[in-house]
Amino acid sequence: MTETVINNNMYYIKKGGNKIMPAETDEYNGNPVIILKRDENDRYPFRFGVKKAQLVIDNIDSIKKFVKENTQ
Repeated sequence: MTETVINNNMYYIKKGGNKIMPAETDEYNGNPVIILKRDENDRYPFRFGVKKAQLVIDNIDSIKKFVKENTQ
């Protein structure tokens, strides 16, 4: 089971009771962005806005296939 726990502007995605990745929301030049981190100390987080988030959602099956085909 996957669940999202919200604490202030930090979202924790949980799977089977294990915290996988914290996600924060912020603004860049007045536009909302989401920030994905490997853990709370990630020095180089992945940050993107609404348009790129929608692009990811629209192509999630292709992304999953890509990861499956390119990981051991």
